[in-house]
Formats: sequence, structure tokens, C-alpha cells
Amino acid sequence: MTHVGIIGAGHIGSAVARGLVAQGHQVAISNSRGPETLSDLVAELGENAQAMTAKDAAAFGEWVVVTVPLKAIDDLPVDELAGKIVVDTNNYYWERDGHIAELDEKKTTTSRMLQERLPQSTVVKGFNHIPAADITTDGAPAGTPGRRALATSSDSDDAIVFITKLYDDFGFDTVNVGGLDESWRVERDQPAYVIRQNADELRENLARAER
Repeated sequence: MTHVGIIGAGHIGSAVARGLVAQGHQVAISNSRGPETLSDLVAELGENAQAMTAKDAAAFGEWVVVTVPLKAIDDLPVDELAGKIVVDTNNYYWERDGHIAELDEKKTTTSRMLQERLPQSTVVKGFNHIPAADITTDGAPAGTPGRRALATSSDSDDAIVFITKLYDDFGFDTVNVGGLDESWRVERDQPAYVIRQNADELRENLARAER
């Protein structure tokens, strides 16, 4: 059992929280509107969950999930996230985030942007290319034929080991894309994005990605 902070209580953040409390972890979840707006979600999640501010959730977590719109990463609590693994679920939606030249020109990735924002944290991509509803419903035990696979990316080998265990706990195989600069292969509009695929199929779709 670990203490996990979740910054962002949208569809992905809520789904990851449900999975974590079901596994027995203690979860602190936050949003941009304040803990008092999360009472219904916390009541649903049960005694293993509580609502906090983003700053307090970051401090609470032994590791933290950041699942906020890309345009909001400048508001993250940098000091409280220092020294921690940060799971980045983000994708770039210019319709929501506004146009970001470096992303439009394919010069960086969303996860690289987050890592630059959090220089003392260890960013690892996770849960960004699966529909939220599937996170707690589509997992299967290890070794199940056709088991769904999810991609990840990090500059840290330790973070890859960490996310591989986390994915397995949720019932998914892991395919490592490589460093954060390669995480574009599993971003929006790429072949691997939000489709169900096993590990071999995911590797094929990652190889087909074009920038």
C-alpha cells in the first residue's frame, strides 16, 4: 500500500483513482476548483480516498499522477513534486490548450514539456492512450492471451520498472517506447492512440507512427 497523489479529477484521474483504491492504496485527489467540489467522488471512492488541494496532494503522494490539461502544467506545485515519480497522462489538444508552436512544429513532446517544468521530478508517460472507461474494466491477469498492452516512455530506467509494475497491477502489459523524446509515437492521431492492442500489435503501431 502506498500514498498516491492525483492532480486532476477528470475522467482519467478519476478512473486511475478508482483502480488504486481498489488495490488498497491511499489516494489524495485534487482539481482546480477546490477539494469541496470533490465530495461526491470521494464518497464514491470510499475510505481510502480524500480530497486535497493540488499542493497538498503532491506532498501527500509517494508518487503522483498528473492528469491536467497541458495548458495548466505551469500551475503545478514544483517543490512538492520534487524527487518523485510523476505519471503523465497528458495529450495535446490545441482546441483546448491553444496552439503551442513547439508541438505544432514537432520539436518537442508533451511529456518533455512536463519534465522541463518539473526538473527535480522523474516523469513517465502513462495511461494517455486508453479511454478512461477501459482503465478499470479491460485489464486481465498476466499471461492472458491477447492481454491489452499500454505504452510508456521515460528517461529513467527506474521509472520504466515502476510503470511496468503499475500497468501490471491494472491488468496491462507494457511496451517501452524509449525516452521522453520518443513519446510522440503514442500521442494523439498516431496509430497506437486509443485503440485496443496487445503487445505485438502495439509495437507494430508504434513503428508505423509518423511525425
